[in-house]
Amino acid sequence: MAAAPTPRPCAPSSVSRHTTSSHRAPRLADQTHAAAAFAHARTEDSPPLLPSPPVAMAVVDKAVAGGGEAQQPEPQPEPAAEASTFAELGVCRELVEACDAMGWKQPTKIQAGAIPHALQGRDVIGLGQTGSGKTGAFALPIIQALLEHRQPFFACIMSPTRELAIQIAEQFEALGSAIGLVCSVLVGGVDRMQQVLSIAKRPHIVVGTPGRLLDHLKDTKGFSLTKVKYLVLDEADKLLNLEFKESLDDILKVIPKERRTYLFSATMTKKVSKLQRACLRNPVKVEVSSKYSTVDTLKQEWYFVPADYKDCYLVHVLNELPGSMIMIFVRTCESTRLLALTLRNLGFKALSISGQMSQDKRLGALNKFKAKDFNILICTDVASRGLDIQGVDVVMNYDIPMNSKDYVHRVGRTARAGQSGYAVSFVNQYEAEWFKLIEQLLGREIPDRKVDMDEILILREHISDSKRIALTKLREDGGHKKRRKAAEDDDDEEEEAPRGHRQKSRSFKKSSRR
Repeated sequence: MAAAPTPRPCAPSSVSRHTTSSHRAPRLADQTHAAAAFAHARTEDSPPLLPSPPVAMAVVDKAVAGGGEAQQPEPQPEPAAEASTFAELGVCRELVEACDAMGWKQPTKIQAGAIPHALQGRDVIGLGQTGSGKTGAFALPIIQALLEHRQPFFACIMSPTRELAIQIAEQFEALGSAIGLVCSVLVGGVDRMQQVLSIAKRPHIVVGTPGRLLDHLKDTKGFSLTKVKYLVLDEADKLLNLEFKESLDDILKVIPKERRTYLFSATMTKKVSKLQRACLRNPVKVEVSSKYSTVDTLKQEWYFVPADYKDCYLVHVLNELPGSMIMIFVRTCESTRLLALTLRNLGFKALSISGQMSQDKRLGALNKFKAKDFNILICTDVASRGLDIQGVDVVMNYDIPMNSKDYVHRVGRTARAGQSGYAVSFVNQYEAEWFKLIEQLLGREIPDRKVDMDEILILREHISDSKRIALTKLREDGGHKKRRKAAEDDDDEEEEAPRGHRQKSRSFKKSSRR
């Protein structure tokens, strides 16, 4: 089989009041005592991070993965190239013009480091912070190679989430709009027949999630990846989770050995390291940041919150940030719906996104948020990886992630491409150890903020009323038995609460800020 074509480098040429009596706050004293204990514990040595579990994936067998020696030496990071324009990196004129049209005036560090090596035909491992421009770092070399060797099913890009796959495809289509590039998106939650019709057009680029991609490889006539020249594993650390294991193994079996492989991620785990030794040939490693880090333009703070008062702290902070574009992360799909309904009952423009919604509804919610019809998006970690939503001012960790690395991905939704941003975490007494591990991962302590407890307690009664109405709404929708349909319906309805209650809530928001 012919080797993957190497793109030819061209010449040089982004609430009502609450009483303050002792019975107003059940268990508050006990919960508040935990704050002092947590603050004291943070000054002591933190326990070491738990080691990553061993890789149990067939892809580490080079006979399965195809390509590369099983025991390659670990590639050393290459310094980022010094270039002020895409043309200086060797990007051809057509694509330089496409970058200009998209507002990409100057390559990011990950692009400057990866593109020259990719244009020389090297396999690439790209490690960079979220929002660092990783998609452009692999899309531009692939499209430039396609210009010289046009063929269907030229490249396959795998992503762990549907939203990220769609976003990658949009960037490919925008960069290749002037040259007739055809891209197909194969993800779950979307009508398969429409995807079959898309495959029938014999697209140049296929972007998908492993599960749906494998479904089409098995069932869709005429669809094959046996002639793919480029393979991209984006957010590779997430792709190596057990939920993708079997699908990824099966896909790698049918992709040819003679190919170029790009592996991109915000983090380099032991699993990713083992995968690169099996799947990549003599790769160049481009790393533009430390192993786990957040950008300097991101301001990070946290509140210690008694568990029963987390909603009050959240509303207090929201009232301090009127008009900001805010993403709030919670742990479960059910929590996204409950919190969104509660906040809407309080007069906030909030909507939710979770894996229980159909793909159309999820995209609809994202588009409403991007269009600023709503300024608060409540989501699970499905939305934290790779999504490029412009203008996010604030990220809030309502629930602290159990995996410290997920914190890095969450807060990476703001302070992107050199812009400033703010991340705030609400840490209760049960989450303190997880937060200590986050600080250990980042190598520094995150400053905490204090607030007058009377300012919090004054919100409690009204928030409790709003949450009770939200819970009633969820029960009326059938609870868990009908949760998917209810999740889809919620964000079609802005008027969740009775009109009189919403009018009262709006006046509450205004008075709370005075």
